[in-house]
Amino acid sequence: MTKKYSKWIWGVPLWILAIAFLAPFAWMISTALKPDVDAYKIPMQWIPSPFQWDNFSTVLSGATSVLPAFGRSVFVALLRVAGELITATMAGYAFARMSFKGRDKLFLLYLATAIIPAQLLLVPRFIYFQKLGLYDTLWALILPGMFTVLGTFLMRQFFVSQPAEFAEAARMDGANEWRVFTRIYLPLATPVMSALGILAFVWSWNDYETPLVLISNPDRYTLPLSLTNFVDEQGQIAPGLTMAASVISIVPVLIVFVVLQRRFIAAMTHTGIK
Repeated sequence: MTKKYSKWIWGVPLWILAIAFLAPFAWMISTALKPDVDAYKIPMQWIPSPFQWDNFSTVLSGATSVLPAFGRSVFVALLRVAGELITATMAGYAFARMSFKGRDKLFLLYLATAIIPAQLLLVPRFIYFQKLGLYDTLWALILPGMFTVLGTFLMRQFFVSQPAEFAEAARMDGANEWRVFTRIYLPLATPVMSALGILAFVWSWNDYETPLVLISNPDRYTLPLSLTNFVDEQGQIAPGLTMAASVISIVPVLIVFVVLQRRFIAAMTHTGIK
C-alpha cells in the first residue's frame, strides 16, 4: 500500500505540472485555428468554433509565406550544427587526449568566456561582420554558431571519460593521432554528438536576437523574424496567423527531438549531466 500511495503522491503533482507546461501549447494551437476577433475573448474559448483552417493556408502560401524563411532557417541550422560538431569534437579531443604546453590553462580560459553575456558581443560582432562585408548575410548567423564553449566542454568531458588504453593500443599498431581520433574515439562519441546536435539545432532554430541585429533585409529573414510579418489591417500583430506560423515552426524541433531522444538521454548520462 505504501508504494501504491507513493506513486499517487508523486504522480499527481507531476501530471499537474505537465498539464501546466502544455497549456501554452494548447492555447497556441487553439488560437491558430481561430479568427482574430476570437483570440482575445474572455473567458477563453479553448475549442475554436468555427475552425479557421485558412490561417495555415495563408501562412504557407500567402503574400507573407513563411516557407522562404523556413528554408533559410533550415540552411542556417544545418550548417551551424555541422560546423559545431566538427569544431567541438576536434577541440574536445585535443583538450582531453593531446598533451601540449598550457593545455589546461587554455581550456579554463576558454571556459571563462562563457560568463560573458551574449548581448555584450552583439555590437562588436555587428562591427566585425560589417567590416568583413558579411553583415546582412546568412553567414553572419552561421559562423559564430560554429564555435561554442558548451559544445567543446561536452565533447571534452566525454573523451576524458574514455579509457586511454584504446589510444595506446592503436599507437602501438602504428596509428597516428588522426586515425586514433577518427577510427576509435569518434565512433564512440555518437550519442554525445547527437545530443549536441539537438541543442545546436534548437539554439539556431529559435535564435531571434542575433538575426534581429545582423539581418536588415526582409528577404533574408529567418523564421523567428518572419513571425513578425503577420499583421492585420490596423498594423497590429494578427494572432491567428502568427500562432499558425508558430505551430509550423515547432514541428522540425519536435521531429529532431523525437528521432534522437534516446541518444540525447544516453549522452547526458555519459557526460554526467542528468
